[in-house]
Amino acid sequence: MSQRQVLQGNVRDGAARRGRAGVQSLSLSLSTPALPPAVFEQYQRARTQFVQAVAELSSRPQNIGTLRDAGVITLLRPLLLDVVPTIQQTAALALGRLAYFNDDLAEAVVTGDILPSLVCSLSEKNRFYKKAAAFVLRAVGKHSPELAQEIVECGALEALVFCLEDFDPGVKEGAAWALGYIARHNSELSQAVVDAGAVPLLVLCIQEPEIALKRIAASTLSDISKHSPELAQTVVDAGAIAFLAQMILNRDAKLKCQVLSALSQIAKHSVDLAELVVEAEIFPVVLTCLKDSDEYVKKNGATLIREIAKHSPELSQFIVNAGGVAAVIDCIGSCKGTVRLPGIMMLGYVAAHSENLSMAVIVSKGIPPLCTCLLEEDEDHIKAAAAWALGQIGRHTPEHARAVAETDVLATLLTLYMDIRSSEDLRLKSKTALKNILQKCTYLPVLESLLYEAPPNIMKYIVGQFSKVLPHDTKARCLFVKTGGLKKLQEIEAEPGSVLQEYINTINSCYPEEVVRYYSPGYSDMLLERVENYQPVL
Repeated sequence: MSQRQVLQGNVRDGAARRGRAGVQSLSLSLSTPALPPAVFEQYQRARTQFVQAVAELSSRPQNIGTLRDAGVITLLRPLLLDVVPTIQQTAALALGRLAYFNDDLAEAVVTGDILPSLVCSLSEKNRFYKKAAAFVLRAVGKHSPELAQEIVECGALEALVFCLEDFDPGVKEGAAWALGYIARHNSELSQAVVDAGAVPLLVLCIQEPEIALKRIAASTLSDISKHSPELAQTVVDAGAIAFLAQMILNRDAKLKCQVLSALSQIAKHSVDLAELVVEAEIFPVVLTCLKDSDEYVKKNGATLIREIAKHSPELSQFIVNAGGVAAVIDCIGSCKGTVRLPGIMMLGYVAAHSENLSMAVIVSKGIPPLCTCLLEEDEDHIKAAAAWALGQIGRHTPEHARAVAETDVLATLLTLYMDIRSSEDLRLKSKTALKNILQKCTYLPVLESLLYEAPPNIMKYIVGQFSKVLPHDTKARCLFVKTGGLKKLQEIEAEPGSVLQEYINTINSCYPEEVVRYYSPGYSDMLLERVENYQPVL
C-alpha cells in the first residue's frame, strides 16, 4: 500500500470515529489529495497567537472591560483542553489574570464550569500548567469566602496539597499561595485547609532553600493561624514556631515580614501560645527588627511584641527586662504613620498591667513620643491609640498622672475631645484618657489651666481633684486665690445638688465667707453700687 493510500485511510477512519464536522465537510475520498499540513499549522498558530494576545491584554487593567464584553472567558475555556501544552498554559494564565482583576470575572470562571478541569490538571499536567492552574484558583479564591468555598467544593484542596509535594518549587509556591488565599477568609475555610493536610507540608516548605517559597509558606501559615487558638495550635503542633524563629534574622525583608506576621498571629490568641513563641528565644533578636530599614519589618516586629505584651504582666516584664520598651520607644520616634501604631499600643498594654510597668514606660521616656503622635499624626485612629496609651500610663497613681500632666498633653487631649472634626473613637479615647489621668492628678498648675476651657462633664474631675488637695494644703489654697482659680471657680455654673456643685462647696468651705463672696460674680458691681449710694458723715 502506498503512503498516499495510508494517509487517506487514516483521515477517513478519523472522520468516521470522531465525527468531526470540519473533517466531514472536506468530503474526503480515495481520489482526493492529502490534507495539507499547513492547514493544521495555521490553525495552531492562530490559537497560539490568540491566547498569547489575550494573556498580554489581560495584564493591563484598562483592557479588562473590553475583554469581558467580548466573552473572552467562554473563548478561553476550550483552550484549557487544547492538545498543545503551551496553549493550555497560556489560556490558564489569561484566565487567572482576568479572575484576579475583580469578583465578577472570578464568578464567571466559576459559572463557566472551568474549575473542575483545572483541579484535574493539577495532578495530571506538567509543572508549567500546574503553576498556571494554581494561579487561577488563587485569583478566584481571593475575592470572597463564597468564591473560596466554590474552590473547596470542587475538590481543589486535596489537589493543591498534593502539589505541595511536587519537586518543582514554583508548583509548591503556587499551591501554597492558593491555599493561603482560601484560608484567610474565615475559620471554616482555614479549617478545611488544615483538614486537607496542608500544615505539615507548609512547615516543610519554609525549610526549603528558595526564598520565594519560604515567604508564601510563612504567609499561608499566618493566614491559617489568625482565626482561632485551635487553628494556631495546629500550626504550633506541626513544629512551625522553631523554624519561623530561626528566620527572623534572614536578610530578605519580605520573608522577615511574613515570619513576624505568622508569629504574631500565633501569639495573639492566648498566654500559652505567646509563651511558646517567647520560649523559641525570639528575644532579643526580634528587637533588631525595630531598627530595620524596611518599614514593614519595623511594623510587624512591633506587632509581634505587642501581641506578646498584652497577655500578662509577666510577659510584659520579660519584654521590659529584654530592653523591649526602650527599643519600641526608639522605633516610634524614628518613623511616622501607621508604622507607629503597634508600638503605641504595645506601650499602652505594658503600662496597663501594673504601676511598676507603667513607671518603666515613664522612666524609658515613653511619654514624649506619644505626645508627639497626638500633635503630628493626621490619622485619627493613630491619635486615638496614643490617647489611650497615655491614659493607661497616667491612671495608676498621682506620680504617674503628674508625669503625664507635666508634658501639657492634657490640654491637647481636651482640644481633641472638644473638636467636632475628631472621629467618635478619638473623642471617646481622649475623654477616657482625660478622666483616667485627672482622677489621679494632684499637680494643680496643670489642673488650673484646664478650668477655663473644660466642659462640665470634664470639669467635675478637675474640680474634684482641687476639692481633695486644697483642704489639706495651705500654700496651695493661697496660690489658688492669687492665680485667679477661686474667682474662676465661682463663675462655674453647676446644677444644684450635682457632684460638681458639691466639689465647689467643698473648696469654698476652705476660705472665709467674705473672700468667697468677694470673688463671686457681681460682687464688684454690688460694692460699686454701695460706694455710689454711700452718704459720708460730715
